[in-house]
Amino acid sequence: MARSCTVCTHPERAAIDKALVSGEAVTAVASRYLSVHQMALYRHKDEHLPARLVKAQDAAEAANADTLLAQVRTLQARALGILDTAEGTGQLMAALGAIREARGCLELLGKLMGELDERPVVNVTLSAEWHQVRGVLLATLQPYPDARAAVAGALATLESRNA
Repeated sequence: MARSCTVCTHPERAAIDKALVSGEAVTAVASRYLSVHQMALYRHKDEHLPARLVKAQDAAEAANADTLLAQVRTLQARALGILDTAEGTGQLMAALGAIREARGCLELLGKLMGELDERPVVNVTLSAEWHQVRGVLLATLQPYPDARAAVAGALATLESRNA
């Protein structure tokens, strides 16, 4: 006869489910509910955790992201409104401040929407180290002219794509 899940029958199942859905570490949940074994929590999380709770958590996170986006858009609109007012009254310093804030809002919006990618791009084929590795590789292949020609061709293609 199959054993019943100790988490499903636990008197504080709702709190345990909530902790697991929110991403709390299983070890932390196990230390809080000493009568529940860590492996039982892993099994419960994988096999019994109601899908609707996981979906509800995802929906809540999406709603928070939408709220943040709306707040940034509101800030941008307010900064542009202040810019219009400052320009209309000839307050150039205030106008510059409003421009700076509006630019900051645009930058943040771009990041939030994934339109600005600030990750560094490294072109390996331009580095001195790459030229050294390339030279060593081709020199090592000197006794194998067919392989050397094939590798040299592949490297030239790669370098021309990255140029």
